Amino acid sequence: MDVLNLAVAAAPSFIASSVEFVEALTIVLAVGTTRGWRGSLAGTALAALTLAVIVTVLGVALVTYVDRHVLQLVVGVLLLLFGLRWLRKAILRYAGVVALHDEELIYRREVAELRAQGLRKKEWDWVGTVIAYKAVLLEGLEVAFIVIAFGAAGVAAMNAAIWGAIAAGVLVTGIGVALKHPLTRVPENTMKFGVGAMLTSFGVFWTAEGLGIEWPGDALSLFAILGVILVVSWVSVRMLAAMLPSGARVEARNV
Repeated sequence: MDVLNLAVAAAPSFIASSVEFVEALTIVLAVGTTRGWRGSLAGTALAALTLAVIVTVLGVALVTYVDRHVLQLVVGVLLLLFGLRWLRKAILRYAGVVALHDEELIYRREVAELRAQGLRKKEWDWVGTVIAYKAVLLEGLEVAFIVIAFGAAGVAAMNAAIWGAIAAGVLVTGIGVALKHPLTRVPENTMKFGVGAMLTSFGVFWTAEGLGIEWPGDALSLFAILGVILVVSWVSVRMLAAMLPSGARVEARNV
């Protein structure tokens, strides 16, 4: 497998995983600052271990035993559905139909809820552990799906996708621990827009390949597909924004 195909697996996995890790980090930080870091970090570590087992068992089994074209078709359709869901939300947010995602607001709400449950006790804080585990696992399941999807081309691609996700996790966690604050300055909504477009592009590409269609330029055609999807998405944002009544655009931020 050439460098381009490995980059096609690693780079989208890194970007998409970064978005999910930013959201998980917000909950982990809220648990750590209000109830203590032992339970928060333990829950995070257990969730990471669970996800590693899922990716290793399911991902390796898929690329090893399932026919390549069948796998491309199934993963392509799932990526298409998954990407269109992200893209739809991003378009609605940028058009002003739905309020933007705000990690700072989510962090404050989580801290308030955790404080309402009472301060941590001297013994092990199982509440904090479970909350951190649940948050990381739920966001991480999407990361696992993304890794498996982008690694569907083979073992080498799977390894590249895994390392892309690991790099994203290390980077986001490192910055979050250093700042001890959610990454509110990360352009998360823009990243989600880009990730939605990328997932949709890969969905179109692999669905066609699974059906036996050969793309001109192979993986290079992904850039053309992505360009078309971005243009259509931009036009959709403008059309939706223009259709809104005067003063009806959503400006407040929420989850």
